Amino acid sequence: MSKPDHLSVTRDGFVATVEINRPPNNHVSVELMRDLADELGKLDADNGCRAIVLCSAGKPFCAGADLVSPQGIGGSGMSGIAPLYDQAVRLFSVEKPVVAAVQGAAVGAGLGLALVADFRVAAPEARFTANFVKLGFHPGFGLTYTLPRLIGHQRAELMFLTGRRIKADEALAWGLVDEVAPLEALRERAHALAAEIAENAPLAVVATRKTLRGEVAAAVRAQTAHEHEQQAILRVTEDFAEGVRAVQERRPGVFVGR
Repeated sequence: MSKPDHLSVTRDGFVATVEINRPPNNHVSVELMRDLADELGKLDADNGCRAIVLCSAGKPFCAGADLVSPQGIGGSGMSGIAPLYDQAVRLFSVEKPVVAAVQGAAVGAGLGLALVADFRVAAPEARFTANFVKLGFHPGFGLTYTLPRLIGHQRAELMFLTGRRIKADEALAWGLVDEVAPLEALRERAHALAAEIAENAPLAVVATRKTLRGEVAAAVRAQTAHEHEQQAILRVTEDFAEGVRAVQERRPGVFVGR
């Protein structure tokens, strides 16, 4: 079957590699996340696949949702956000283990996408950012559930309230990534981890994973509903408009609390 232009799927033994290619920034969109969920769903149903590597082409892993340009997901107000979160729930519903290879920036919803995976192998060039407050916006993509679950409440709050970028070595120390590998060896190392998982009994792997994270999709569904509600409130504020301008002009925002 033909694949969407912005996705490719390759196979090596029991490991499938799914690559996102949506230049220049691999921004998420409803279409991209729907197609990605479709492809992962097919691999879920394929007994010849036991583990998945999720990666992307280009410099950034995923620069998140484009809330700035009229062509981006933010160009239609809030109407595109809820369908995006529906696809996020589908991604978290995948039953087979996923290893993400993160070569560059994972920003906002791009960080949320990286957290869909069970494990993350990062290059030294990787950066992890939940920069929503710099836009005058509320975190989304289920991050207010998935990030604290992974790195703890205190570190997640630090990321959310400062919007700071976390480098790969610090992300490793925090447990945000599981391995740091040179850029040229990144996909090889991600594949090696996926292959190590795939050599085990597949029914046992899926059952164990379901026990460990079986509630994640339902929790993400509930949390994205709350995130969407807060985003709708903040999107009509002066601070959000200023945050969008500040991002476009590459400067700190001058916020007034309205």
